[in-house]
Amino acid sequence: MLLIGHSFIPSQKFYHIVNMEQAQHTPPSSTLWLPYSQNNLEIIEHLQNNQIDFALDIKDITELIYASTLGAKFVTCSEMLAKTAQKIAENYLFDTKILVHIDDDRMIEEIALLGIDGVIFPAGIVKAN
Repeated sequence: MLLIGHSFIPSQKFYHIVNMEQAQHTPPSSTLWLPYSQNNLEIIEHLQNNQIDFALDIKDITELIYASTLGAKFVTCSEMLAKTAQKIAENYLFDTKILVHIDDDRMIEEIALLGIDGVIFPAGIVKAN
């Protein structure tokens, strides 16, 4: 199980970007994070074409399908969506990993029992400058 942004477990960080200029100011080999939106398709296409790892925050199953097809390495979502998203990802053999937004260590066990790929704490997403 992946634990992103946990207080004492070292992990990678995701860099929240809103435009390509911000992406240029992130550390090399960073994973860039942004909400899935049709407004962000140009940024997503650029990331995909340049083989830059990225994560998309999704709100529904359709966005999960789009994210996987667009090459997202990770998707982040609510706990409510995660179980269905994980089942679909496994059924269709997605390379995309499913991460649930959490803010309390006590939720790790619950998410693990659901078989979700991992969790992401608020500290796991850093605003890019």
